[in-house]
Amino acid sequence: MLPAQVKTFRESLLTLRDRRFVAIFLLGFSSGFPWVLHGSVLTLWMQSSGLSRSAIGYIGAVATVYAINWLWAPFVDKIRLPLLYRLFGQRRSWILLTQSFIVLSILLLSTGDPRQNLMLVSLCALSVAVFSATQDIAVDAYRINIFTRQEMDDKMPFAAAVTTTGWWAGYGFIGGALALGLGGETIGLAWPDVYRVLALLYIGLMVCVMLVREPAEEQSVTAARQDTLLAADDPQALRATGVVDGAHTEQLRAWPKVKLWFSTLLVGPFREFFQRCGWKLAISIFALLILFRLGDAMLGRMSLVFYVEIGFSRDEIAFYTKFFGGLMTAFFCLAGALINTRFGVLKGLFVGGIAMGAANCMFAIIAIVGPSVPLLLVTLVIDNFTAAFATVAFISFISYFTSRTYTGTQYALMSSVSNFGRTTLAASSGFLVDSLGGNWALFFVLTGAMVIPGLLMLWYIGKQVTEYRDRQPENHEAPTR
Repeated sequence: MLPAQVKTFRESLLTLRDRRFVAIFLLGFSSGFPWVLHGSVLTLWMQSSGLSRSAIGYIGAVATVYAINWLWAPFVDKIRLPLLYRLFGQRRSWILLTQSFIVLSILLLSTGDPRQNLMLVSLCALSVAVFSATQDIAVDAYRINIFTRQEMDDKMPFAAAVTTTGWWAGYGFIGGALALGLGGETIGLAWPDVYRVLALLYIGLMVCVMLVREPAEEQSVTAARQDTLLAADDPQALRATGVVDGAHTEQLRAWPKVKLWFSTLLVGPFREFFQRCGWKLAISIFALLILFRLGDAMLGRMSLVFYVEIGFSRDEIAFYTKFFGGLMTAFFCLAGALINTRFGVLKGLFVGGIAMGAANCMFAIIAIVGPSVPLLLVTLVIDNFTAAFATVAFISFISYFTSRTYTGTQYALMSSVSNFGRTTLAASSGFLVDSLGGNWALFFVLTGAMVIPGLLMLWYIGKQVTEYRDRQPENHEAPTR
């Protein structure tokens, strides 16, 4: 819902003085940077090694793990890591653990060669993606838990903007530009050496995570009782909390304790989500998450290949698409937060979706005209504005439907569904280009048209939001139309 009093743009900007946004930016950077490691750098390395467009597109399927990290999200939400938990708390301990394994995976990846041992390179890229997807569970929960329920309306769109800016700093104008610049024509490091330098950068991120503040743990009364009962293994009391009905009480007496643990901690978060939203709204949300950014994801997967084939140098790609494009995204994220806090998340998504589809068609013009830097700059400004605007609204949209008790698990579930479209389905992008005979212009027009089903689903969801909001208690807000 909107705040009771609509703020001016100046008053909204003053929200960013909150120091918690610094931590959100750093963690956003940590989430975006791995996509350079198993995405951008690996794409150019494979292309320079002579692999086909289809092979490059399909290896992007390693990012499918982002679409299934909800499977292990309950463990990240609830399991306390020995020693690390006492030192850093629930969220930071998991972030630091996954970052350690990402660094090890990077170093192992630097020992491979796509031409000689594609299997090793693929497995290392998969390892980076797995631990990055696990890190995202804790990072997303951190961003939501760091604010109280009362702060959600005012803070969450800006938190979405800051985390998106951080993500693009890691993927684009800092991490991505640095990575591609190191491997570009001017510096010219070998790709294995590029990965070793990037491993050092990630170690620096780990130090930063150690210094940020851990959010306070928050549980509902029911969840707190469940944790107590899991330790006591008391089926009668568990029935009293509403976790199971009376028909299953006797069966629970015979259940091993581990089965009870799985029933409450793994099934509970998903059951709560569907009960709170209702099946119709829940399924509609999942359909929107899959469809809304599919065309943009397919464009993104093939964009670097397109830039090289159309005639841009690697130095131009590093500077214009990563550094300049990333800066534009950071700036437009703030603009997106201001607009979404003032006019509502659903309206922001609808406008962002229309603009996103139109922006994809700009790439079709580049495909026809050729490697024109001025045209590329105009395209990047439009594309990054629409991407940033839509992303801020998208993150805010998901956050509003997330329970405070099962934050990491439910956010991971929704972001995983979204990532299924962005990773698994988008992996066929290279095959689509090849099927079109390398007709890049037609490819970009098709990706632009892919936003239409998502817009129709967004309109359908907008009709259900009022009913959903009326069902919720006062301390759980839903996005306005």
